[in-house]
Amino acid sequence: MSGLLLSSILLPLLGLIAMFFSDGREHKIARITVWITRLKGVSVLALMACWAASGFTSFEYQWFVLYRQDNYQFPILFYLDKVSAAYLFCVWAIFSIIVKYCRVYMHRDTGYRRFFQTIFGFAFGLNVIVLSGSIDMLFAGWEVVGISSFLLIAFYRHRWQPVRNALRAYTIYRFCDVGLLMGAWMSHLLFHESQHFSQIAGLFNHPVADPAGYAALSLLSCLIILAASGKSAQFPFCFWLPRAMEGPTPSSAIFYGALSIHLGVFLLLRTMPIWSYHYLTRLMVFAIGMLTVLIAGVSERAQSNIKGQVAYASIAQVGLMFVELSFGLENLVLLHFMSNAFLRCYQLLVSPSIVAHLLRVEGAVNGDFYIKDPQRLEYLPSSLRQVLPEVLQNSLYVFALQEGLLEHLIRKICWEPLKNLGSAMNRLSIRVKCLIGAALLVWLMIAVFETSPVAGTYLSMPVSLLMVLVSTSAFSQKHHPFKVWNNVAISSMLAALAVWLMVPSALGDIALFLSGIVPSWLLGLIVMERMLRGDDFSHSSFRFRAFAEIKPGLSLLLFLSFLGLVGFPITPAFLGEDLLLSHASGQHPWFALPITIAFVVNGIAAARVYMRLCMGRPVEVTEFKVAEKN
Repeated sequence: MSGLLLSSILLPLLGLIAMFFSDGREHKIARITVWITRLKGVSVLALMACWAASGFTSFEYQWFVLYRQDNYQFPILFYLDKVSAAYLFCVWAIFSIIVKYCRVYMHRDTGYRRFFQTIFGFAFGLNVIVLSGSIDMLFAGWEVVGISSFLLIAFYRHRWQPVRNALRAYTIYRFCDVGLLMGAWMSHLLFHESQHFSQIAGLFNHPVADPAGYAALSLLSCLIILAASGKSAQFPFCFWLPRAMEGPTPSSAIFYGALSIHLGVFLLLRTMPIWSYHYLTRLMVFAIGMLTVLIAGVSERAQSNIKGQVAYASIAQVGLMFVELSFGLENLVLLHFMSNAFLRCYQLLVSPSIVAHLLRVEGAVNGDFYIKDPQRLEYLPSSLRQVLPEVLQNSLYVFALQEGLLEHLIRKICWEPLKNLGSAMNRLSIRVKCLIGAALLVWLMIAVFETSPVAGTYLSMPVSLLMVLVSTSAFSQKHHPFKVWNNVAISSMLAALAVWLMVPSALGDIALFLSGIVPSWLLGLIVMERMLRGDDFSHSSFRFRAFAEIKPGLSLLLFLSFLGLVGFPITPAFLGEDLLLSHASGQHPWFALPITIAFVVNGIAAARVYMRLCMGRPVEVTEFKVAEKN
């Protein structure tokens, strides 16, 4: 059974690697997708059969321990129960349908191989999430799904709108990573060795013995709800999902209609013993679900395209799942998820055909054509036809067009303060920055030579503050990619320095973290220097430069260095982030917040560098350079 579980997880990754090393011809890519989906189907169905033969008992499997030191360990742990079984079956069925559909739908598309590589990477991330045995493993899959989403939304990279929407969706993902990162940290802090999903439920079986304090559990629950709301586009993050439909229709079906949008529901199902322990957090989930249903239901009526309507319909259904979860209806949620996933997948896949059919019908008739016939309303009483006054109807329509002003609200609360703070940092003169650096160096020398026994502890406070300021400086910088890249790296190094000052014995773990950050930073600098050789930024803004097509090899290296710099699970930096949070929070729990904010903001700033340099249309770049010379 463990072998079948591993094959179900790893087969999409194997397909991605096979496509990467293939010659890129369409028929070979199609053949790889056929065999991988067939093998995955055999593995999943055999796994389900073995699980049924065992009496549907929960199955936990630890493959190996990736890292172990003292009381900390990171096991590669998987867990199969009814929740993961339902999600795994849907992942396989919908993934197979989408792959078969795309072999024809994407025929002769220039990004044929790139599309299938991203889809298979997404399937691998989904498998890791639904079969994860701990919140650390879930976070690893969460990151894979997030970067796959970013790439698929920006698939049509010649157009600036899909690229901007991809960054917008990735920004929301990273913001909600605050909840998941700090949730992982708090699970280490509260549950210690009992943080496996298979063990968490047992901690709450005895109401008399509270596994943690009320305040700590409430905070952990709020962090989990924040992450779930952002991933599933629930209130107040409803606005990003319709914009994510800029990618190809099949990717919209598998991502935002069927599977990815339900990952927030999966997170709540997995952590249900934690957040459902108190009525306050149940009420919070209920309120988020109901507000989402109301806003999405109204906004859907004002959408001018079919994919936007399906997106808001799916958001509303997930909101209803949140309401069901608040009442503890776990089995109903699973049934609701499976039915909604297949329905939205079907609706999105047939939407191009429906639009084409309606256009043909409209062109064939001699008069005006309306999809919704208004004559049917004539048979209703006037009290039902005009329920609301005209002024209120117009106000509601404007509210629906603006999608409840949620995007404006999030921008005002979350992003503008960071941008304003970063802009203030960027306006500082070189003299002031040198004085700050000199003061920091003097204080550091005091700590190193142990002139004062408390210097290291107190120095970690201004270092952590400086770390956040450097991150916001990178976040607000749009005209100098090298400055952004360097600030992201400096912020990560300041995080390592602050942890070392608080916990000098953690030097080995800090070195592990920096072994992923420093090489990625240096590789990115080398790649950008070769990309931008002879490019003058003083006469042109930091705009789209289309290096993904002009210099694809360098673009791939920049993408890998971007992943390493933001702590993606391909370098030791991913494990190092968790270690830094563990060490720092053990001494000073307050430090978990600034280090998490810095990591999240760094990811957004580095993603903007990659997007601006690698996306765009090569013809426009060439024309711009010619105009500059003239």
